[in-house]
Amino acid sequence: MVFMVVICCKIEKPGQDRYSKTIPFKETVIDSLKHPWGMVFISEDEVLVSEKDGDLLKINLSSKKKNIIKGFPRDLTDSIRTVWRGDNSGIFEVLLHPDFKKNKQLYISYAAKKKNRGSTTKVVRATLRQDSLMDIKTIVEAEPYTKEYFHYGGGMTFGSDGKLYITIGERLFKEIDEPEIPIAQDIQDKRGKIYRLNSDGSIPADNPDFGSDAKPGIFAIGIRAAQGITVEPKTGTIWFTEHGTRQGDEINQLKAGANYGWPIKTTGGYRSRDYVPPVIQEALYTDPVWYWQHTVAPTGLLFYTGTEFPEWKNDLLVPGLSKGSLWRFRIENNTIKSAEELFTDDRVRSRKLAQSPNGKLYMLTDEDNGKIVRIKNNTF
Repeated sequence: MVFMVVICCKIEKPGQDRYSKTIPFKETVIDSLKHPWGMVFISEDEVLVSEKDGDLLKINLSSKKKNIIKGFPRDLTDSIRTVWRGDNSGIFEVLLHPDFKKNKQLYISYAAKKKNRGSTTKVVRATLRQDSLMDIKTIVEAEPYTKEYFHYGGGMTFGSDGKLYITIGERLFKEIDEPEIPIAQDIQDKRGKIYRLNSDGSIPADNPDFGSDAKPGIFAIGIRAAQGITVEPKTGTIWFTEHGTRQGDEINQLKAGANYGWPIKTTGGYRSRDYVPPVIQEALYTDPVWYWQHTVAPTGLLFYTGTEFPEWKNDLLVPGLSKGSLWRFRIENNTIKSAEELFTDDRVRSRKLAQSPNGKLYMLTDEDNGKIVRIKNNTF
């Protein structure tokens, strides 16, 4: 595996044709959102948006009207971000069932709480009826509940196989707190894994076999804090982002039964400078397709399939929280061939990218005054 790492903004020269016709700019469509996390289109003008510090909203992008979706599960954590900015809990991804137009079902990941036990990552399926959640069913509850408020994961996507893929973070802040068998390497611990499930939460018969002691539904292990996960439309390949500690941010391809190494292997360093990971005999680790040598904190990635930016067709777009990064990658034969960092003169914490049914490109900003931003082509 060959890694391509860039610190500069662009690999290809600015004068080349790929960039000469594209002049992107930002246009704020909606503001006053409370650290928005997830966004999905239910029509060209209407979106569902999850707020880490607020509610699940239905927003009309034309009229600017916001409706709070009622009936959210009562075990949602009470965010303490107003007191402590390091709190990562709240509402995360919102995802539509592939047959949403018929069954009105959707999936929500969030930080759930239990009295005196702490919190964990939870995924529920619900039916949306008249702006209310009904028939709520738990799909994943990533026990154990702990007092940590970090690295929940919560990314979700449906694969081209119709299966539901979910990222669950390992929840620790410092590596020195790892047990003898690190959480992400322990098949008997639900945390630090990627799951593959049927749409009703049952386990597909063709999932990889991690052994009789493994938690049901595990598809891959060795995950630290993966938030973004998406499908490449041309190939059906699933890609996901991964947060490192001191550097070590990655882009990975999801493979059945893979071990992505955390915390045994990392492309960065550790928060606990004295931490020495254990040696796990006979373990095989899967390398990232890409990693950065500086902190990006990559989040909700997207393959662009619209027409407004013809030079970006089928490229992978990756937002980031650190320094407001937004990256564009050209991929050929599962290899990243080039990279460009966008909006280097207008940085903002970037949480999620979404594309409307007609191909318009939008981005969520992770701020106290969070925004839905339309990314437009000034020459289109």
